[in-house]
Amino acid sequence: MALGKEYHGRHAPCFCVYLLLFITISVRIDIPPNRSTYNNLINACGSSGNWREALKVCKEMTENGVGPDLVTHNIVLSAYKNGSQYTKALSYYELMKGTKVRPDTTTLNIVIHCLVKLEQYQKAVEIFNSMREKRSECIPDIVTFTTIMHMYSVSGQIKNCEAVFNTMLAEGLKPNIVSYNTLVGAYASRGMAQEALSIFDKMKSNGTRPDVVSYTSLLNAYGRSEQPERAMETFEQMKRNKLKPNLVSYNVLIDAYGSNGLLDKAVQVLREMEHDGLQPNVVTISTLLAASGRCCQKVNIDSILTAAKMRGIELNTVAYNSALGSYLNAGEYEKALSLYKLMRKKKVMPDSVTYNVLISGCCRMSNYSEALEFLDEMIALKIPLTKEVCSSAICAYTKQGQLAKSESMFSMMKMEGFQPDVIAYTTMLNAYSVGENWEKAFAVFQEMELNGVLPDAIACSALMRSFNRGCQPDKVLLVADFMRERNIPFTEAVLFELVSASSILRDWRMITEITTTMEASLPYVSVGTLNQLLHSIGKSGKTETMIKFFYKVVTSGTEVNLTTYSVLLKNLLASGNWRKYIEVLEWMEDGRLQPSSNMYDDILFFAQRSGGTENAAVIKQRVESLRKKSGHETTNELLWR
Repeated sequence: MALGKEYHGRHAPCFCVYLLLFITISVRIDIPPNRSTYNNLINACGSSGNWREALKVCKEMTENGVGPDLVTHNIVLSAYKNGSQYTKALSYYELMKGTKVRPDTTTLNIVIHCLVKLEQYQKAVEIFNSMREKRSECIPDIVTFTTIMHMYSVSGQIKNCEAVFNTMLAEGLKPNIVSYNTLVGAYASRGMAQEALSIFDKMKSNGTRPDVVSYTSLLNAYGRSEQPERAMETFEQMKRNKLKPNLVSYNVLIDAYGSNGLLDKAVQVLREMEHDGLQPNVVTISTLLAASGRCCQKVNIDSILTAAKMRGIELNTVAYNSALGSYLNAGEYEKALSLYKLMRKKKVMPDSVTYNVLISGCCRMSNYSEALEFLDEMIALKIPLTKEVCSSAICAYTKQGQLAKSESMFSMMKMEGFQPDVIAYTTMLNAYSVGENWEKAFAVFQEMELNGVLPDAIACSALMRSFNRGCQPDKVLLVADFMRERNIPFTEAVLFELVSASSILRDWRMITEITTTMEASLPYVSVGTLNQLLHSIGKSGKTETMIKFFYKVVTSGTEVNLTTYSVLLKNLLASGNWRKYIEVLEWMEDGRLQPSSNMYDDILFFAQRSGGTENAAVIKQRVESLRKKSGHETTNELLWR
């Protein structure tokens, strides 16, 4: 075994040839090779990933009457593992259990490793627990604990990863560099920079020198926690400690800058990487493309693709997905479509992410028919649907007026085992709102609650809209109560629906409450919502309150338009307040907003019918004065001549 380990790595294939020659000569001179010789040859082949050759030697060993022992079995399992033949390794282990050879810790460590690679996490945990229960047979070692930590890390169970690390310490095992790096990497994957730094420092204080992987994980933690400058500090510290950053280190730093909108600095890191003799790879390109998309810099997307081509970097599916997403985020649909066609021409197979990017991107740009074409193509290629694709498809069908297909997609989504999230439910609520079917919208909302999905303000406003369109304003107020109970914030869309419902119900108390609520955030409220609220207040007959609220709107600097003034004027005229009406017309003139002909006509008709002789003369005189000031001639003035 010592000889096999000595030739492990790049010398292993050469060693296989020499050892095989040695066995052949031994057989010819009638000196049969022993088990140790065979084991060395199997190990040499297997450690280089040549698992097929290792199996041939194992078979020859058995045929020559030399039975495999535990060492042989472990070497064969290791050969499968090194050759990424995880299923074959597990099948071999099942055969091994049928022999008299009992597995040891090394055997089970390989089996756990293969189970983790195959994402059979439950089985891996069961073996780990059995090892801990039967310590006299197979004692879990540092490799066992670290493999389980890695399993919890890749599956996003950070607390469990941390718990296994602490258990390892409690059982007297000293973590090695791999154990520390696994925990730092777990924290980094969730952007838990403080926790990652704590383990990094603990590693140093316990006498373990951090390596390139340690530093790279730490700077990744800073990047994901939106601290790119700290990531750069860690990068520089790594170099000061005589550790040379590798390609992964540079890619992580590029991502740290790119994901935080600092594209120029990300490009600078790329140049530094090339200056240090490291060539960018497809991961580098994917990272830069994704960063360009987040910054909506379409020029840089083209530049990055050109740079990849010049360097001979062939884009893979992930890189194409990043580029497609970047183009669509920048509103460049035609360029995204051309790139997708190139992807198919180069026979790079799209995946679920590709179509999710295309379909959701099309929906954001209101290209709903194109989104559905991509959906049909995805189904034709038998690419599995995802929850995100289903949600986007429901939206596209709804916008195309295909409510039945929206319902069908929503049902299929649940049949496929996708638990709809708040986005999927909200999409269906909007679909039923458009279809003016408040009963089904309410049923979806109830199902949402039953499945433990907490509605947000967007979902609540969608339900309110369906109630208003279905002439159920009283139910809108019930949704508002529901939101208060669950501390769901009232967004502008919610307030708009509340105003509409309160106006229909003539619930002036509610309208007053909404007015008070909105005062603090007037600069951020759309003109449409303000107009609706002003109309509701005026309709209640409280024109003074309406005017006071309008003063606050103007004082806050909130944008108002011609419709805003039209709302004020109509309500003032309805209450007979012609003096304030003319005053509002004067505000408009002073604000360089030209009143419409109808605004002048309405007040003149009022003067004729309801103003009385004296008031009619005053109104006519004031309107004529305004007309001359603006150079505007009204229909009624022409009639009165």
